[in-house]
Amino acid sequence: MGRDSIDMDKERLTAEMNFKDSSSAVIKIRRRLPDFLQSVKLKYVKLGYGYSCNAATILMFALILPLFLHLLVQLTGLKLHHLSHLWSNRTVQLDTETITGSAVLLFLFGLYWAKRSTPVYMVDFACYKPEKERKISVESFLKMTEESGCFNEETLQFQRRISAKAGLGDETYLPRGITARPPNLCMEEARLEAEAVMFGALDALFEKTGVQPRDIDILVVNCSLFNPTPSLSAMIVNHYKLRTNIKSYNLGGMGCSAGLISIDLAKDLLKANPNSYAVVVSTENITLNWYFGSDRSMLLSNCIFRMGGAAILLSNKSSDRVRSKYELVHTVRTHKGADDKNFNCVYQREDETGKIGVRLARELMAVAGDALKTNITTLGPLVLPFKEQLKFFVSLVRRKLLKRSRVKPYIPDFKLAFEHFCIHAGGRGVLDELQKNLELSEWHMEPSRMTLHRFGNTSSSSLWYELAYTEAKGRVSKGDRVWQIAFGSGFKCNSAVWKAVCDMPVVGDWRGNPWDDSVDKYPVNVPTASSS
Repeated sequence: MGRDSIDMDKERLTAEMNFKDSSSAVIKIRRRLPDFLQSVKLKYVKLGYGYSCNAATILMFALILPLFLHLLVQLTGLKLHHLSHLWSNRTVQLDTETITGSAVLLFLFGLYWAKRSTPVYMVDFACYKPEKERKISVESFLKMTEESGCFNEETLQFQRRISAKAGLGDETYLPRGITARPPNLCMEEARLEAEAVMFGALDALFEKTGVQPRDIDILVVNCSLFNPTPSLSAMIVNHYKLRTNIKSYNLGGMGCSAGLISIDLAKDLLKANPNSYAVVVSTENITLNWYFGSDRSMLLSNCIFRMGGAAILLSNKSSDRVRSKYELVHTVRTHKGADDKNFNCVYQREDETGKIGVRLARELMAVAGDALKTNITTLGPLVLPFKEQLKFFVSLVRRKLLKRSRVKPYIPDFKLAFEHFCIHAGGRGVLDELQKNLELSEWHMEPSRMTLHRFGNTSSSSLWYELAYTEAKGRVSKGDRVWQIAFGSGFKCNSAVWKAVCDMPVVGDWRGNPWDDSVDKYPVNVPTASSS
């Protein structure tokens, strides 16, 4: 190999060759996601085990369980028939040691009960589906782009190529300010878009759950690119006349993974405020963030981002378990922003002509892959079956003890940990690479691909359209585990794990489920990179 040659595997590059005619060919070099199965940093594995070793867990396994076994031995002499004797007679002679041990055990159990994590339930959620007038097909989008007069032929052709392979269908939605002739991109239209999305999702949520707005104790709103004054959370407080002591938060600039950041924040707030309701609203606003320049790295957003939003009702009330859909099991957040390359790969700025847009760098796929790898490595010890964790732990110990050896870590199968996957529908290319690296089937990927096709990339709310699809198909059973994973600017990757607390074989109430009129048409055939 020459001095200027490139190691394709080392640089995670893929070459594709297309023949234009008999005398010419086009070679495209693409950057792949890193191979999760070949590179694992053990510090993130240890971090995952650290999450599971909280004070309550240590107390249970280090003190309460051994003391309980000791008292059991004292009472039965390790003979099982003594247990039935104790149960039938309901009397037992206790010595001082046993009484003392029982008192200590009772105290420790009370301490454990006080230290244990309070369950957080998802009572229900609702996704916003815009009115039919907001629908736009791929052909209509391209026609609108051409008629705007803001793009030259080269940038128009680029948008045609991206739209043809982005994975979006003909029933996505755009706000009125963008589809107007000419476009009316102003603060008033942006506020109207935000109000339509947020209030539409919240109206469906309140109607569906029967919870009144005045009952809400905590409100968390996330929207990355539209942060007016007063804030979006203040708009909701004003519209629904929420209580004066509402704990409200407005998260901005945190990208497509902000929805799970909001869930994590709401979880922590619920732990500190017992017997409370929390509402999370996830959305993105497109009106003031449409790009009319010629920078290709900024034009990608026009082609894939669409209108949408979701509202989620969380509760820590024990009485709500019987009517809730899911229990929140884990949240894991990964932030790679300390590295300049990660920080700059999704960046809002002016182009050469002064037009503002969001630049998606060429390194985005590699950066996303590294963040995903870190996140799932940390998540593994929290969710994997015991057998898989044991194999993983043995591998970890071997690598620790045999430092000079080249012992590869055992990489577990995440399909054993989850029944359903909701992967952020950021684009067809990302979904293709994730499916390949995690070795997921088309059935596992169906909610993400169909959401991208039907609604486009709705940013942080896309995970909820995917979960709504899974429910609409009647796939969720009691005890099923759902993995939501998303990534966004910063660069961040976040996960949430939910466990279904009831069976959902058939959707009885379609309010707030955006698939009510289209689920029977899906799945449809969406070409992947390998088939196109």
